[in-house]
Amino acid sequence: MKKLRRKVYMVAGYNTVSMGTGRKEFNPKKECPGLEEYIKEAGQGTLKLIGGAKNVDECAIGNFMGSRFNKQANMAAFFPFIDEGLRGKPAIRVEGACATGALALMTGIKSVLAETAEVVLVIGVEVQNTVKAMYGADILAGAGWFKDRKEGHAYFFPGQFSDRAGAYFEKYGRDKTRKAFARWYRNAIENARLCPTAQEHHNTTKDLEALAMMEPNGRSFVDHLNVFDCSKVSDGASSIAVVSEEGLKRTGIPKEQAIEVLGFGQAEEDLTKKPVEQTELTTSKLAVKTALESAGIIISQVGTAEIHDCFTIAGVMAVEALGLADPGKGTDFILEGNTARDGKFPINTTGGLIGWGHPTGATGVHQAVTILEQLTGKAGDSQIKIPADRPYGLTVNMGGNDKTLVSIVYHRG
Repeated sequence: MKKLRRKVYMVAGYNTVSMGTGRKEFNPKKECPGLEEYIKEAGQGTLKLIGGAKNVDECAIGNFMGSRFNKQANMAAFFPFIDEGLRGKPAIRVEGACATGALALMTGIKSVLAETAEVVLVIGVEVQNTVKAMYGADILAGAGWFKDRKEGHAYFFPGQFSDRAGAYFEKYGRDKTRKAFARWYRNAIENARLCPTAQEHHNTTKDLEALAMMEPNGRSFVDHLNVFDCSKVSDGASSIAVVSEEGLKRTGIPKEQAIEVLGFGQAEEDLTKKPVEQTELTTSKLAVKTALESAGIIISQVGTAEIHDCFTIAGVMAVEALGLADPGKGTDFILEGNTARDGKFPINTTGGLIGWGHPTGATGVHQAVTILEQLTGKAGDSQIKIPADRPYGLTVNMGGNDKTLVSIVYHRG
């Protein structure tokens, strides 16, 4: 990939609370905030930081399944609801399953590169606690090949990643892998406790690893994963502004409060086919490789990453897809403490999908907001030290069972 023809930055990130079970204020018997409320809160949060709607040229919103979870489509038309100053401005809604948020980011990036916009307001949103979990599993199965739905597990995606876990157990050993899953869960919850908007922020469990070692039970859930190996059902929204150098000037935001997009990788795999290799995230590996090469860096120069841990097994395989460990050795890398917030390669510093939450269409945007906060020193209690010789951030957002991938490399402005 050639060097980007213009400098592209991200600024003014904002997250709503990731709402669902685990939050003290969540009550499934009471009416929850609507899709439009999350969109408005997130959008106004970013507009406030960039000087208002007058500074926005274009808008992009990522939402996966609002037409089924909320019986609502035409999401782009919510932008004037956020602020009357956005009336008449171009807007688009994009979808790519769980990678929807990052595809919205890419839409903003490409608008800036195409010089059709200097400032793009990007929002990701999902409200999923509108249906029972079993019905939600049916809706979320749309992220995969739906013709496999009748043959698949009742909990469709947990079943698919349980199959991956089972293959990984068979190839590399079960005991150590289960321990790595438990460590991943512990890291996720400990990081989420430091982030006020995280779904697991209120989690007070003392021995997290012991809890996460609960034996999977295929009669009540899936064969190779327990409920702690899975991200939860979440409602929430995240927003950020994608801007050019002119956009920075217009919004009055100094470069040191921005992150620059240095490179990116997008990759797709055939939705109708089974994984090429059950124990590897081959499409993730390709997207990360492309992103790093386009940025002109190697993985050892990255100071922190936000990866798509929809399940603990996805976290293990992502470590290997990033090139941090050889196949089968991701478990060792995790158990040695390398991915913890004080490890040599901190991952998911606000909890990731398991700890912060997974409001599907918002996840990719939330990842970018976290990297923005970390690289600019604005992460509050979640802040980690970014080494001077590793000043880069990386995000990996995955849609479906390693089918739609977006990876982005960032550097402080």
